[in-house]
Amino acid sequence: MLPRDFPPWKTVYDWFRRWRIDGTWERLNAELRERLRWRLGRNPQPSAGIVDSQSVKTTGVGGNERGFDPAKKVEGRKRHLLVDTEGLVLKAKVHSAKVPDQDGLRLLLESARARLARLKHLWVDAGYQGRGRRWAQEVLGMSVEVVRKPQKPIPEKVAKAWAEEWAKEGKEVDWQRLMPPRGFRVLPRRWVVERTFAWISHNRRMAKDYERLCATGEAFVYVAMTRLMVRRLARA
Repeated sequence: MLPRDFPPWKTVYDWFRRWRIDGTWERLNAELRERLRWRLGRNPQPSAGIVDSQSVKTTGVGGNERGFDPAKKVEGRKRHLLVDTEGLVLKAKVHSAKVPDQDGLRLLLESARARLARLKHLWVDAGYQGRGRRWAQEVLGMSVEVVRKPQKPIPEKVAKAWAEEWAKEGKEVDWQRLMPPRGFRVLPRRWVVERTFAWISHNRRMAKDYERLCATGEAFVYVAMTRLMVRRLARA
């Protein structure tokens, strides 16, 4: 279903496959990312990054690397991304959704450590604490900061009861101050990688994982980001 101005689909697929195997898509993503960071006045090699995963459904003809993610209730695969503070992809890793985030972090960083020597700090969510966080700190020597969700608001009845008990002891406490702020709150740094997932999902091919091979899914992540960065560089 290619547009008419493209070559025959077999030719297009052959070149896509060649560039996936020899790493052209990943190198293209890296080169454009460095140029865009330089245009933004940043060091081409980042020193800090954010890690997160996205569980997506697969199709009936998907490959063997599939599983069930009990946290997200999704049968399919996980896209693990390491992005810089601008949201540009440093490394992508696609694997079965049954792989826990703590183990997925190791798969992601082991494949990226040779090319990102300057990377020293990571922001992650609470799903990576434990062996994943320890491995990154002890083996890679990185500092890992866990960004946690805000506390859930306590019921008003409970807050009022606490205030009444303190009032009996002679302490006047405003019960409304006992409750955390309500409504949506942006988590520091976490929103950057979530925005990157949104950018990628704007491409119809990335709405689900249609690929037989995980490597093909990773290549399409780099293709999607290449498309985005080329447009930004053209406007600049």
